[in-house]
Amino acid sequence: MSSIKVSSLQHDLPFGARISGVNWETVKDEAIRKQINEVFEDRGMIVFEEVESSSKMQVAISTVFGPLKDHPVKTVPRVDQDAMPGVIEMKPDPKTSCIVEVDGQQRMSWQPYHFDHCYNNELNRAGVLRSLITPPEGGYTAFADGIQLYHAISPELRAKIEGKNIIYTLDLLYAHQRFGLPEGFREVQPPADTSILDLARALPRAIHPAVWTRKTGEKVLHVSGYMAVGIEEHEDPEGDALLDAVTQEIRAKVQPYVHKWKPTDMVIWDNWRMLHEALGVDPKYPRCVHRTTIKGDYGLGYWENHVRGPNAAPAEMM
Repeated sequence: MSSIKVSSLQHDLPFGARISGVNWETVKDEAIRKQINEVFEDRGMIVFEEVESSSKMQVAISTVFGPLKDHPVKTVPRVDQDAMPGVIEMKPDPKTSCIVEVDGQQRMSWQPYHFDHCYNNELNRAGVLRSLITPPEGGYTAFADGIQLYHAISPELRAKIEGKNIIYTLDLLYAHQRFGLPEGFREVQPPADTSILDLARALPRAIHPAVWTRKTGEKVLHVSGYMAVGIEEHEDPEGDALLDAVTQEIRAKVQPYVHKWKPTDMVIWDNWRMLHEALGVDPKYPRCVHRTTIKGDYGLGYWENHVRGPNAAPAEMM
């Protein structure tokens, strides 16, 4: 009989799980697929260990959780749209990629805590990552639980931010980021390609609640300082001060899981619940990551001014 092994992600964390035993037999077993989904819903993220390192297996594991969604930005490199639709490749080039300095170290592919596609009115259900080229050091990914964060921030800040909605836009340039960057952060080299700003200007701004309640009753603090513009109806110094305080409190109070990649790992996280941070890699080291995205939406986001219809976003975003 097919079986898998489920264990805690880390003994001191209230979220996450590890699953071993996933192979071509178990991934097709409907009872096991149901079990994996229940673990995911309960724990928020899963590290699949000792799995076949291939795009086909990544797609197979991904579809346990639902249909795949293509990345909304068409300029993101695809692996093979005919054979592997939905698999994108992230392979930074030190000559053209953004390089920053964090904690006195230069890092490529660094991103602060965020949730994916905050700049869209819909939020995908989840992301799945695997590392094809893993540097000898660095390149880690940190994951934070929004349920833990909701209880961890100060009661005063929690009372102020609950009920507020955050405005986001598709702007990845750190020169424009005002919230959630760590102390001492410095951009060393901006990205060579800034054409994504043209797409950002063509989009309405997206809005998502700072706190939302899961069907199981838990409240989730779900704020991305990255790409945040301000608080809806409070784009003023007071609102900016509140958003800045919340994003800095997140950095101060987070209890993250930091994943150190192995070739036989795949990781899925709940994009409605979790935040994640790419800790970056020394620009001298190559790195390559493949990602799939699970389709879905929690139904709480919307375009600014409730813009609707086929012209709400260009075709690249649909």
